[in-house]
Amino acid sequence: MNEAVVSAYAQPEERDAEARVRPRRLAEFIAQHRVREQLDLLLQGALRRGTPPDHILFSGPPGLGKTTLAMIVAAELGTGLRMTSGPAIERSGDLAAVLTSLAEGDVLFIDEIHRIAKPAEELLYSAMEDFRVDVIVGKGPGATAIPLDVEPFTLVGATTRSGLLTGPMRDRFGFVAHLDFYPPGDLEVLVHRSAGILGVPVTDDGAAEIAGRSRGTPRIANRLLRRVRDYAEVRADGLASREVAQAALAVYDVDPLGLDRLDRAVLTALVESFGGGPVGIATLAVAVGEQPDTVEEVCEPYLVRAGLLARTPRGRVATAHAWRHLGRKPPNGTFGVTELFDIEPDGSVTGT
Repeated sequence: MNEAVVSAYAQPEERDAEARVRPRRLAEFIAQHRVREQLDLLLQGALRRGTPPDHILFSGPPGLGKTTLAMIVAAELGTGLRMTSGPAIERSGDLAAVLTSLAEGDVLFIDEIHRIAKPAEELLYSAMEDFRVDVIVGKGPGATAIPLDVEPFTLVGATTRSGLLTGPMRDRFGFVAHLDFYPPGDLEVLVHRSAGILGVPVTDDGAAEIAGRSRGTPRIANRLLRRVRDYAEVRADGLASREVAQAALAVYDVDPLGLDRLDRAVLTALVESFGGGPVGIATLAVAVGEQPDTVEEVCEPYLVRAGLLARTPRGRVATAHAWRHLGRKPPNGTFGVTELFDIEPDGSVTGT
């Protein structure tokens, strides 16, 4: 599906390609400059003391480098890395088996840590604080708790929904970092770096064109670069110039703002079928033939950030910018969101 080309959610078949351009050390990591400085201090301090660093939590939208940073933490410390995910840990015994197999100083990375099962989360508390787990043997009155020591380790958690983390879990992380979307200049640097690794000749304006349509997300920038490479090799002279990038991304339905087919379908339905809104997310999802979660988690965050859509107490509404982007004149009374509503930090809108 074309929309998968620009989705920030990784697909299994794409991970090998992403691994080739993944930074290996902190010095190679582009952007997130403040987080890089803070993380470097944390790791260098731990290395000088000869102890594992505090547990680390990375939060932010998908595709910004949380997994990459977890790998970099292990590389900078020179220790082993164990990787798992919250949904994969269904029972406390699953987590206990992982924890007791860690060597001293290892890094344990749990992706989507907010989705970890409650019993496993409670087991993780004592492991993070005291490096100890209690395994329950038996059931009922005869059940016995067997304490097991765990080698000192560093937990690196990643989440796209930090608000779903419980307070006790969040409090046990010594360093919490939020990753922001990349500015275009940093994405251009990233495109040039990835092009060099993949052997793709790219001009400065070609890299700028790809970066400008990447929605501030390095994972998307790398995917678009690979699609431009395909087009350049098959239908052009192999050079990823601005003209070639524009033609290639037109084939893959990625417009100048980085919107894909599904994004435009959502805006078109909102404007044409519902007069610009407001309309509920479930109704909007039915209109475009997708699940509400897909529209809400994949499309909506970028549409809100780009000023094309707003979430109001009465439902989703299209802004004047959305009407103009679709080549339509906003009706009289169509607002630019800020005229009638107050925009909250999360992109939601209040007011009447």
